[in-house]
Amino acid sequence: MTIRVVVADDQELVRSGFAMILDVQEDIEVVAEVGDGAAAVAAVERLAPDVALLDVRMPVLDGIEACRAISARGACRTVMLTTFDSDEYVYEALHAGASGFLLKDVRRDDLVHAVRVAAAGESLLAPSVARRLIEEYTAATARPPALPVSAAERLEVLTARERETLLHLGRGLSNAEIAAALGVSEHTVKSHVGNVLAKLGLRDRIQAVICAYETGLIAAGSAGPAGVSPSGE
Repeated sequence: MTIRVVVADDQELVRSGFAMILDVQEDIEVVAEVGDGAAAVAAVERLAPDVALLDVRMPVLDGIEACRAISARGACRTVMLTTFDSDEYVYEALHAGASGFLLKDVRRDDLVHAVRVAAAGESLLAPSVARRLIEEYTAATARPPALPVSAAERLEVLTARERETLLHLGRGLSNAEIAAALGVSEHTVKSHVGNVLAKLGLRDRIQAVICAYETGLIAAGSAGPAGVSPSGE
């Protein structure tokens, strides 16, 4: 099946470069290249792509609002393009429904892989990006409104092992890494992850990372746990 992609970036050379890399892949087709967020939303509505690559900062409609509009309209997955050090609104993009992030200096193979992963319904949670993003933006003063329920109430639905799984998700660990940390099989971890997402009403692993920080399971600026004790299966 061909993966249909919309590339949105106000820098022509950047979006053209990404489009060229993707379009030569046998399983990927770039169906539109646009220069602002409003055009990205319109292209997604018109062409129904599988993945939209969105620059965080764009004219007319920024990437965050474009991401929010696209996520609310259908099944298209959104991946944000960021320079990381200069972008101040990445945490908001997570809430807007972004499935992951790519740095604009991403390697060719990593770009292709990211599009395939997003199209498959998975999230892009490279620890080097996810951990720094979440810790920086959860610690910032300009944060989204507090959740309507307390952290304790929200996590009560999880078993002790599921809380441990959420902790490791928050650290950006893969299923294989979580399995090694917990001493269980990857199949068991996959089951735990599915239970965590279902019980907490989370769409994907990106939202699980947000939840781990918002509930205080992981403190902003710290990679350590908050109130998680060892448990059996």
